[in-house]
Amino acid sequence: MLKKITIGRKDRVDFPDLRLEDIDAKVDTGAYTSAIHCDNIRLFQVDSEPWVRFTLFDDEHKVKHEAKVVVYKSIKNSFGQKEVRCVIKTKITLFKKNYTIELALTNRSTMKYPVLLGRKLLNDRFIVDVSKQNLSYRKKSKS
Repeated sequence: MLKKITIGRKDRVDFPDLRLEDIDAKVDTGAYTSAIHCDNIRLFQVDSEPWVRFTLFDDEHKVKHEAKVVVYKSIKNSFGQKEVRCVIKTKITLFKKNYTIELALTNRSTMKYPVLLGRKLLNDRFIVDVSKQNLSYRKKSKS
């Protein structure tokens, strides 16, 4: 068994494939799937496979992306309502290490954090200490 890394209740993460750096993320052990705030979610087909076009936001501008849809998931949102979301695979950087992550695309404009990190990413890798925050980000900035 690998040694688990302590992560706090929130951190700042990078998504190298999506060209996003130092994005605020909330660690949520109540959520199974991780999610990211995006807009203009549009489905289309490539060789009879589902793909999605979407717009992500960084501090300065909107960034358009396309990705293959891994799965559609029925997810209960923070208001208790079920909604179907597209899930893509991408890389996330935490503690100077890249992990492949399944990321649900959704509008989180009413939420404080644009990214939510769920149990599927956390399981068997991290221990959550809710009294701490930005542990990965601090390590990154010291180097």
